[in-house]
Amino acid sequence: MNSFGRIFRVHIFGESHGDCVGLTIDGCPAGLPLSVEDFTEDIERRKPGAKGTTPRKEDDIPQIKTGLFNGKTTGAPITILFENNNTRSGDYEKQRAVPRPGHADFVASAKFGGNEDYRGSGHFSGRLTVCLVAAGVVAKKILNAINVNASIVEIGGETELEKGLQKAIDAKDSIGGIVECKVSGLPVGLGEPFFDSAESLISHAVFAIPAVRGIEFGTGFAAAKMFGSQHNDAIEDQTGKTFTNHAGGIVGGISNGNELVFRIAVKPTSSTPIEQQTLNIETNTIENFSVKGCHDLCIALRVPVILEAVTAFVLADLMLLEQKIPRIIHYPACRQAGQAIACGN
Repeated sequence: MNSFGRIFRVHIFGESHGDCVGLTIDGCPAGLPLSVEDFTEDIERRKPGAKGTTPRKEDDIPQIKTGLFNGKTTGAPITILFENNNTRSGDYEKQRAVPRPGHADFVASAKFGGNEDYRGSGHFSGRLTVCLVAAGVVAKKILNAINVNASIVEIGGETELEKGLQKAIDAKDSIGGIVECKVSGLPVGLGEPFFDSAESLISHAVFAIPAVRGIEFGTGFAAAKMFGSQHNDAIEDQTGKTFTNHAGGIVGGISNGNELVFRIAVKPTSSTPIEQQTLNIETNTIENFSVKGCHDLCIALRVPVILEAVTAFVLADLMLLEQKIPRIIHYPACRQAGQAIACGN
């Protein structure tokens, strides 16, 4: 439901216009140095303010409530809260009768019997992605020498991002994009065949990011147009390094030691100022409707750091499952020795 992971387990809670949103991380190794300052860079990357993003502003200063003592994780659950201060709940009053096209308004009301908090999309809001980012900060620290990097590679079908964004500005409409994630430094052996494959677990977590509509690994759908001899990655040496990387770093559901590469499709923001039609469920008539409130023109612009986060906590969980990360981390010794996370065993 609202949790993911088997050892490194992330649970998120809260609503967009409630008092706060937050997360609990269970299974984080003890001894990891952690401070509020560790969250600053990634939270700033997620914040709006750039061209094409929502004008809603939140300080998003993490309040670490549990699981930290003397500046290090204790091994107990870590609870982090983020206050909601900049809300305009009145913008959402009308949608009780007029569910917004492309949003969860209708299905949320049907599923929860009208008891859901509908303000700002409530628990369905992208506001909760700050919780995912925070979990990713902790996971990245655990992964240490494993590098997770995501970037937006296309907006509205344009690889010139500014050009794609301008299309939306000119149309006074929202627009989608494609975000690519690359991970280096992974060992061979993460993941299982079939249901717990590395791709399955990453995909599961990725679809927790609102607006994600698709995912592909390596050559992805382009593989359907290739011959087997073209798609196969010839093994170069005993480490598993391959001459090509059409598989995207995963074969048989298991990491093969090459760079993990995948891309996601992010739909246009459903909240668009363009007038649309939808059903008024009180009058049972179709009427014109336009969305009010604070919304992103291109939500894909803020997705890279969120994608890094969910990828990182999936990989942290897999590394713990394979016992490649100790349950007690002697972090300073690791850093001084220039070693990866496996030290401390």
